[in-house]
Amino acid sequence: MKIAILGYGNIGRAAEQAINAAPDMELVGVFHHNDCLDCLQADAVLICTPTREVQKFAAILASRGICTVDSFDIHGQIWNLRSALNAVCQANKSVSIISAGWDPGTDSMVRALLMAMAPKGLTYTNFGPGRSMGHTVAAKAIQGVKNALSMTIPLGTGIHRRMVYIELEDGADFKTVEAAILADDYFAHDETHVIPVDSIDALNNVAHGVNLVRSGVSGETHNQRFEFNMEINNPALTGQVMVSCARAAVRMRERGEFGAKTMIELRPIDLLPGATEQLVKALV
Repeated sequence: MKIAILGYGNIGRAAEQAINAAPDMELVGVFHHNDCLDCLQADAVLICTPTREVQKFAAILASRGICTVDSFDIHGQIWNLRSALNAVCQANKSVSIISAGWDPGTDSMVRALLMAMAPKGLTYTNFGPGRSMGHTVAAKAIQGVKNALSMTIPLGTGIHRRMVYIELEDGADFKTVEAAILADDYFAHDETHVIPVDSIDALNNVAHGVNLVRSGVSGETHNQRFEFNMEINNPALTGQVMVSCARAAVRMRERGEFGAKTMIELRPIDLLPGATEQLVKALV
């Protein structure tokens, strides 16, 4: 499979490593701007740009019949993105796998499985403590911010605190910047603290994690409890998941299955390299 990368930040670099390690993939290009992709011969493009640029680039590529994978992470806007890209993909016989990271993404698949195991109940997803890439990028985009780091602190039962550390541009007013960050949709729904610092590099750490807990009912049996934990390098895992989803996108297109999909709509076996028989024998 011929795979290209659009965007070369933390996730783009991690995705490059994952492609090079994959037994069934070849990296055919790394690009910073969509205009460079006009003559590209690729089966799929990983869109490793800031979330708010995803829809524009995915629509352009899908209209050319190229499969795309992104890590769009604004949960409340995922269905709208899926709907918009689905029409483009259907018209141009392409596949877009959206929100392909670990949350949304693989955690979404875990939540779906746990709900199948205990249909009635409550699931709490507790992130961190760790660096949120999406929130950090959003903070960096605020006028007057030279550099930023957004840390997610779990408070339990799915409630989080955002600690946003910022380096200010020369002459920038902290109160104005703080107000803009607090009003941004990334931060407006959580307890958020904005803290000015002299150096982000002195604080930066890409570690993250999740604790996902479901308590529920299987049939009529109560007190079914499941827990999923992981501690991760955030961009490394996101890049790896995107690469696995590129494999699924190419396979879906080969079967004539076109459209935009989230990860809970995928066949898990499509994410893995190897023949179906070998994988079933090894995993089932």
